Amino acid sequence: MPAAGLKTIIALSFVLAVGFLLVILSCALFKSYYPLLVVATYVLAPVPNWICSHCANPDDFVESSGAAVLDLGRFCTGFLVVMGFALPVILAHSGIITVPAMIMSVIGGLLIYGTIVSFGMFFQEEQEF
Repeated sequence: MPAAGLKTIIALSFVLAVGFLLVILSCALFKSYYPLLVVATYVLAPVPNWICSHCANPDDFVESSGAAVLDLGRFCTGFLVVMGFALPVILAHSGIITVPAMIMSVIGGLLIYGTIVSFGMFFQEEQEF
């Protein structure tokens, strides 16, 4: 994995700020604040994975000890990520928000979730066996 330094933190912060800016602008420019629900789904997306990884049995000798709990966490995280992409599309289809607001919200959501994934990739602790 590449080493994470100050430049990585600054770049991730900038991309995250642009993502939040796009989502907030999609709300403010088109006077409908429903796309802010996308931010809630992306903030909550890592939580089930984090909770289930702490609930799983860390025993390395038994392979199937906590696989169901980890799979449940991954499923809930995947559901929240897909909901973050699908929610603006559903809102635009039903006429609650406009199509440009949907596009800005989806792009902002991609940047926000991409930043979360990149942060996890760059600042992951290496495990020693």
